[in-house]
Amino acid sequence: MSSLIEVRKKIQSVSNTRKITQAMELVAASRMKSFQRKAMSIRSYAHGLLELLLQNDQSIRELSYSEKRTEGATLFVLITSDKGLCGAMNTRLVRELFQSEAWNALAEKDRLLITVGRKSHDAARKFNAPVLRAYQGVKEDLDQLDALEIVDTILGYWERKECREVRLIAPEYVNPFVFHTQMKTYLPLGTAMLLEHNLLETEPEPIPEPVQEPSSERVAESLSEQLVQMLFTQAFFELKATEYSSRMVAMKNATEAAKELGRSLALTYNKARQAKITQELAEISGAVAAME
Repeated sequence: MSSLIEVRKKIQSVSNTRKITQAMELVAASRMKSFQRKAMSIRSYAHGLLELLLQNDQSIRELSYSEKRTEGATLFVLITSDKGLCGAMNTRLVRELFQSEAWNALAEKDRLLITVGRKSHDAARKFNAPVLRAYQGVKEDLDQLDALEIVDTILGYWERKECREVRLIAPEYVNPFVFHTQMKTYLPLGTAMLLEHNLLETEPEPIPEPVQEPSSERVAESLSEQLVQMLFTQAFFELKATEYSSRMVAMKNATEAAKELGRSLALTYNKARQAKITQELAEISGAVAAME
């Protein structure tokens, strides 16, 4: 009898776990859609900024953020989540950086690293990689001020000419079941960099020539800085969309596993119960026969 009670407790425990994972799956799906919309919105805004920049008389090649440098270190910005339970996303992002030729071909003095997310900082410690700045616990609903704090740090190293290029390692969200981990050029600005970020897929629509005050140079610099900030914000929201899609899939798999385990335990319980009933019937029949 005790074994039947234990099996029933296990069935109840598995059922409770299944309800929890199912609820987490639904929450993750909702959050994923929210961040997907935000990433697409930021992407559209970045397209608009680029169109204005291309209409500007000031050539992109003449901007301070487009300067081609041959000396200095490479600054890597690794973006991961703070939490786990999102499949292999963080592992793939860490591998994208630390197993890349871009990282390993450089001497230690020529590598600078900024981490965004607890998992990226933990990975840097594991690989004994010095971290210039570590941002953890960044709000999921990233606003312009929060993004500006991180972007200003990156731009500070660029403006002080402490690095010759900036590389951004982040996921590219495709759909709830597919994402790509990529290392993209973040600075300097240029045609190749814009192609990497899929910002030159279509020709910009012609717009009436705007009046630019105080000067086209100042406007171009401001637009380029905003574009850089928007690209970081887009990368962050794509990370969050990927994180929650991976978490949704992980919770879905956990729910399916709990269902399968529940069915297996139910079958075990029914077999044990049937054997118990059969045994009791046999004992009753034996007792009746003995009384006769």
